[in-house]
Order: sequence, then structure tokens, then C-alpha cells
Amino acid sequence: MTFIEITENLKTTPGEYIYHKPTKQIVMCGSFNRKKNQIRAMARGKLFADEIQNFNKIQLSKQDRKDNAARGCGGCKG
Repeated sequence: MTFIEITENLKTTPGEYIYHKPTKQIVMCGSFNRKKNQIRAMARGKLFADEIQNFNKIQLSKQDRKDNAARGCGGCKG
């Protein structure tokens, strides 16, 4: 897992998980506003707003995605 700076030509979308540097938490993006230089995010069930530079995008490698993929219960196997 790597973190990518959110630059002028890179943005986040609502529902995307991003990293909040000051609290060291992975949060869910609620809204992205370049004009106000602000991202509204949800962490621990509460909404908060902070400056864009305090957030990073999360990039997972193919191996990370494969290792963390949801698996079924296996009850249907014969």
C-alpha cells in the first residue's frame, strides 16, 4: 500500500477511502471542493472537514488487492 499526494490534477471521489495524515486514519471521502481547498470526510461515524493537503490517496498493488479479497464461506463446495 502506498500513499499518493493529491495534486492539482488529481482528485478524490465521494465514497473513496483516503488517508488523513494528522490523525493517521483511513477515512471515507464525503465531498471534495477544490475552490474551498477542503475535503469533508467521515471517521469513526463523524463528519469533519480539513484542507486537501492533509489527505493522501491510497494505492493498492495487485498483490495487495488479491491478498485482501473477500472470500466466501466455502459452504457451497461439494
